[in-house]
Amino acid sequence: MREPDRIIRLKTVLSRTGLSRSTIYRKIAEGTFPAQLKISANGTGWHESDINRWIDDPVSWRPKRQCDDVGRGRQAAPGHHASLVGFCDQSLLASREQSC
Repeated sequence: MREPDRIIRLKTVLSRTGLSRSTIYRKIAEGTFPAQLKISANGTGWHESDINRWIDDPVSWRPKRQCDDVGRGRQAAPGHHASLVGFCDQSLLASREQSC
């Protein structure tokens, strides 16, 4: 059985990547680093597997498509409607976004 994906906090992400706090948030804004998850009212964290994937290949890292997370219980990416999670057909996705 596969182990559940751990949530790691900023301090751990900083030590594993060697990046500064401001660089991490700049890269998130650019779309070149995994976005954090809201884990409580005042707390955020990252999926350990996302950080490990970035560490393995930071230059060509890109976010997974929404449909890659179906069945994993992950939320929609920021700026995407939650009901669109799991729709891989781009034409269906585009038509649903237009109607939102």
